[in-house]
Amino acid sequence: MRWLRLALKALLSVLALAALVACAQQIRLSEGEGLPPAPDGGLRVATLNVHYIDLRGQGDGPWSRAGWERRKPALGAVVAGLDADIIAFQEMESFRGGNADTDNLARRYLLDRLEGYEAAAVGDWRSFPSTQPIFYRSDRLERIDQGWFFFSETPELIYSRTFDGSWPAFASWAEFRPRDGGAAFRVMNVHLEYRSPSNRRLSAELIAERLSPVIAAGTPVILAGDFNALRGWRVMEILTGAGLDFPAVPAASYHLNRGLHLLPAIDHIGLGAGLRATGGPYVSQRAVGGVWPSDHHPVVLDLELP
Repeated sequence: MRWLRLALKALLSVLALAALVACAQQIRLSEGEGLPPAPDGGLRVATLNVHYIDLRGQGDGPWSRAGWERRKPALGAVVAGLDADIIAFQEMESFRGGNADTDNLARRYLLDRLEGYEAAAVGDWRSFPSTQPIFYRSDRLERIDQGWFFFSETPELIYSRTFDGSWPAFASWAEFRPRDGGAAFRVMNVHLEYRSPSNRRLSAELIAERLSPVIAAGTPVILAGDFNALRGWRVMEILTGAGLDFPAVPAASYHLNRGLHLLPAIDHIGLGAGLRATGGPYVSQRAVGGVWPSDHHPVVLDLELP
C-alpha cells in the first residue's frame, strides 16, 4: 500500500499547486479600481460580449429568459457606468432558432434605458445581421456608413457558415464623423469563434484583408471585439501585421460568469494609424447586487482622434 500512499500524496501536491496557481492568477488578473472619468475632448470606446439570450426553453439558467430578467438591471448599470462614446457589442441576440432578429431584448432594453445612444451596424435581419450592434452617442457622432461580412469562403453571403462549417460568425462595421468637425473613422466589431484555431486564423486574415485598403486610404480604424485569443497569439500577430496596434489589456475579460479571473484578456481594442490611446485599456470587473451582467467584462479604451 506504500505506492498508493505515495501516489495520493503526489496527487494532493499537484492539486495544491494548481490551487496556488489559480489563486495567483485570480489576484494578478483582477482589476481592483473602478473606471476613471472619461477625458474631456477624447473618445471613449468599449467592447462587451453580453451573451445571447436563449428563448427556446423554460429553464431559469443565466442565459434563459428568466436569467435575462435577473441580469438586465446589472447590464444596464454596467453599460451606463462605462460613459463610452462607442460600444461594440457581441452576442446581442435573443435566440429562438434560425437567424430572425425580430425582438432583440438586450438591444431594446439598453436603447430604451441609455439616453443619447443610437445603434449602428443594424438593419432588417434578412439583409443585415444585427446581433453585433455598435452603440454611439448621436450628439457627438454622425453615422455615415455601415456594413458587414461573414468569416466564410463566401463573406458576402449573409449567415454563411465559417470556414470549417461551424455556426456563422461575422464582422459588423460602421463609419462615423465627429459632429464638431474632424475626419471620419471606421469601427469594426468582431467575434471570432472560440473552438477552432483555424477558423480564428482564417477570420483574422479576412479581417486584415478587408481593413488593409481602408487603412491605406488614410481612414482611422478601430477594431474591437471578442477575439477569443490572447495577446501574442497568431490571430493577434496577423492583425498587428495589418497595421493595428493593440494596447495590452491588464486584466481578465472573461470570467465564466463567476468572477473567476484565470486567463488574460480575450477581448481587445486595436487602433490603426492616426489614433492614439490616452488612457487604458481598463477592464470593468463589476457585479451589481451580486449579479454579473455577462460572462465577459467590458474592455474600455480612451483615445484621441486625429
